[in-house]
Parts: sequence; C-alpha cells; structure tokens
Amino acid sequence: MNLKGLGVAMVTPFDSNGNIDFQSIPTIVENISTGRANYIVIMGTTAEVVCLSSQEKKAVIEAVVKANKSKLPLVVGIGGNNTAKVVEEIKETDLTPFGAILSVSPYYNKPSQEGIYHHYSAISKASPIPVIVYNVPSRTGSSVEVDTFMRLTENFDNIIGIKDASGDMLQAQEIIKCCSKDIQLISGDDALTLPMILAGAVGTISVLGNALPVPLVKMIHLIEEGDLKKAYELHYQLLDLINLLFEEGNPVGIKALMECLGICLKQVRLPLVSASAHLKERMEKILEDSIHAL
Repeated sequence: MNLKGLGVAMVTPFDSNGNIDFQSIPTIVENISTGRANYIVIMGTTAEVVCLSSQEKKAVIEAVVKANKSKLPLVVGIGGNNTAKVVEEIKETDLTPFGAILSVSPYYNKPSQEGIYHHYSAISKASPIPVIVYNVPSRTGSSVEVDTFMRLTENFDNIIGIKDASGDMLQAQEIIKCCSKDIQLISGDDALTLPMILAGAVGTISVLGNALPVPLVKMIHLIEEGDLKKAYELHYQLLDLINLLFEEGNPVGIKALMECLGICLKQVRLPLVSASAHLKERMEKILEDSIHAL
C-alpha cells in the first residue's frame, strides 16, 4: 500500500448521550474525501478504540466502509499489549476492505526490544495484508528502536512502514538512512509533518485532517513542488491550532474543532472529558482570524 501524502486518523463520533453517532460518520468521511486526503485510518488512538466494545468496533468499521464507497484506501488499527489477543483479532476481522493494518507498539507492559520484535513477528505472520508499525512512546512507555524496526523489515516482507510519533527527528532520520527505500516512514505528529517530509517521510497520519484536510494537502503539495517558503507559511498558520488540539488530550481537541465547524459533536468517552469552553473559544478565534487563509 502506498502511504504517500495525507492519511487521516479518523475520530469516532458520539451523540450527547455517549452513543455512537452513526449519522455523522458519512459527514466525516465526506469531509476527508472531498478534502483530497489520500487514505483514512480507522480504529486508532484518535478513534477512542480502547473505549469501544467489540460490537461497536465492528459496527463503526461497517459504517465507514459503507460511507467511503471505495473512494479512499482504508487502514485499520489492530493493536494492543496482549500479543495473542491481537493475533486473534487479526484472524477474526474481515480485512477485505483494508490496504494495511496499523498496529501500535505494546503499552503498559514496557517490553524489551526483543519482546517488541517478537510481538510484531507474531502480528506479521498472522496478517494477510501489509502491517504498519506504530511507535508512540509517550503513550506506550517504550519506543521501537531503529535497530528493532530494521530487523523486522529485513525479516518480514509485509511490514511496509512505521508511523513515528516519537517526536525524535534524529530517530526519524536514522530510519530513513538505514532502512530499505521500499520502507515508508510516516509522521505521526501534525506539528512535525513538514520537517518529517523534508527529512524523507512519505507523508503523515494526521489528527487535524478530520477537520481541515485541505490546508494539509496543500502544504504537502507545496513541499513536493519545492515551494518551501509557502509551505512554511502555511505550517506556521496551522501551528497554533495544532497545539490547541492536544492541550486537553486527543481526540478531545479535534472533536471540539469539528464541533466548531459543524461536523460532529465534541462528545468523548470517559476517562476523557469534553473540551472546555475556554479551549473551544480559542479555536473559534483562530478560525475567525485565519479560516480564509487556510
């Protein structure tokens, strides 16, 4: 699967009672699609997947696949800290609509690099479709080191890339320098999309893209065209908004922004709480001041 350009880590919308808002799913998918994103990632961190039941996950997947109408490639998140359970979920999931699995590194257990290697080995062997490693140390408590990732890509042909949300630009550059040219590095941090692509990443899996895919696509195109002055201008126009997205947690911020734009409600599930009025007011102010520029 080609992961170049803008991938969007899609939210799961909830109604005011905390139930899945199936009516908003087509609206979100349409916003991403018409914004010219390159693919959609579902059932990831931004989807609050850990707060969904198995039945809810299946229902959301079906709703997204139906709303997408095969317009954009889809990636599904299947990961966890129980390797056997992850493998079982892979085997039980209908992967026909998907181009790849995005699998987060084990969290809470804090495995050694050898443990991480064998975890992904098991996932690779179980998966009939390509696998993307997801490195997000701030959430997992451990990092997939470059040597471990290289070893995985050398031994398993279906491991095609890594979404790196470590914030470590040196690590990102080491991945690009050391790995095969066929291995795709994807930025997992909206604020680092521009420098990561300049360093050699193929694109980004974005949170902001749920609400504002158009300026992100434009920025990526400007980078590819070599117009770095305009790309940086757009990057800095978006930066304050990006920072607000994560001030009270993810997807708290992005759902607040989507509510500002009339896409879906800001409702999240505990232990997350919906965005404060103060956060939403600052988002609305940025939108008022810069929406035309974006």
